[in-house]
Amino acid sequence: MENQNNVTEFVLLGLFMNEEVKMICFVIFLLCYFAIFFGNIIIFITITCSHLIQQPMYYFLCHLSYMDLAYTSTVVPRLIRDLIAKQKYISYNCCMTQLFTAHFLSGVEMFILVSMAFDRYVAICKPLHYMIIVNRQRCNIMLLMAWVVAFWHAISQMLMVIRLPFCGPNQVDHYICDVKALLKLVCTDTRIPNILVIANTGMVVLATFLVLVASYIVILYNLRNHSSEARRKALSTCASHVMVVVLFFVPCIATYIPPPSASQNDKEFSMFYTVIAPMMNPLIYTLRNTEMKNAMKKVWSTKMFLKFK
Repeated sequence: MENQNNVTEFVLLGLFMNEEVKMICFVIFLLCYFAIFFGNIIIFITITCSHLIQQPMYYFLCHLSYMDLAYTSTVVPRLIRDLIAKQKYISYNCCMTQLFTAHFLSGVEMFILVSMAFDRYVAICKPLHYMIIVNRQRCNIMLLMAWVVAFWHAISQMLMVIRLPFCGPNQVDHYICDVKALLKLVCTDTRIPNILVIANTGMVVLATFLVLVASYIVILYNLRNHSSEARRKALSTCASHVMVVVLFFVPCIATYIPPPSASQNDKEFSMFYTVIAPMMNPLIYTLRNTEMKNAMKKVWSTKMFLKFK
């Protein structure tokens, strides 16, 4: 067994090999990143500068927008750069840092989505106790738990990888330092690490997704006793959250549940939760939400008035 320091840098092969496709994708992903950046900044400012910040749902949404922006900023700029760069090297230390950061931020985002589902469950199933159950202190506790659990998940993934020997080759068949892509380069038996990845990441994602599905089944069951107007409003709000959950969790499950020998489209699946979902979140939560649209008009019209006053 060779020492892992024999590999001091990796080569990210990226998404495509065709040069013409790379240039087209460079423009597309650059526009996507601009949409992610400005879309989430608009949501973040709108919520923090309006009365919506007092409502738990929008308080969580504000943190979700921040996580979307932080998460994509660890992945997408590097992806855009590598599409036009001749040298796609990334140092071993930077690769491990990206591995930890990506898993940490995506983990926080995943548990924020769980907190948002809990908020909707209480709002619909226990409306009279909503302000008591989902108070600001409990919201902060849920966010703190999201950070702690995500840190434990990310550090366990990174510690597992850095203990493995990399003695060549060093070409990573991905556009980021993903744990499953890195395991293919390990020069020893990886059956146990692969099982740990499925147990740690895959099963956690699957279990969380099933909990979210169960919560929305309970919500739909409880809506039968509400008026048609209340059902319409509740379904509109929940539909936005369900769309975000599906965009984020289903590709994650497809990536981390199958064993490495059975997964051939990891790069394509990962595009959904690294680029598409963060880009769609602002559109989903604004176009389908009357309160957000009204708050945006009020906040941004006031800002423009003060600017030109």
